[in-house]
Amino acid sequence: MIIFDLKCDPQGHVFEAWFGSSADYEEQGRRGLLCCPICGSAQVGKAPMAPQVGPKGNARSDVSPAATKAMLAEMAKLQKKMLEQSDFVGDRFPDEARAIHLGEAEARAIHGRASRADAESLAEEGIPVSPLPFPVPEPGEEN
Repeated sequence: MIIFDLKCDPQGHVFEAWFGSSADYEEQGRRGLLCCPICGSAQVGKAPMAPQVGPKGNARSDVSPAATKAMLAEMAKLQKKMLEQSDFVGDRFPDEARAIHLGEAEARAIHGRASRADAESLAEEGIPVSPLPFPVPEPGEEN
């Protein structure tokens, strides 16, 4: 795994992204699969960053399991808040995202399901999409 700091243009939002390799980053960029998670801009490139030097073999992590659990819980809480402000469109996600992008449907935040091929196709069309970090329950299911 490799971690890059990425920056969107024109807003200048800086965010972190993980890739299997440098080649994976290049391939995703070439295919238009990178987008800013803050503003949705597809104009994304590497930001200056300091290299991360791994710890010595006898060093311990500064982040405890409890702190990691707390961070993941906070991420889940933030995702839940975002979803509350978004319309669930289920399997219609690719069609609805295209309609919104083309101005044929009301502009609004949506979430739903898309195959990898559909998500790649949307990105190639310049439609910003991003997977969510945690599984999303169907409407009416308990969280």
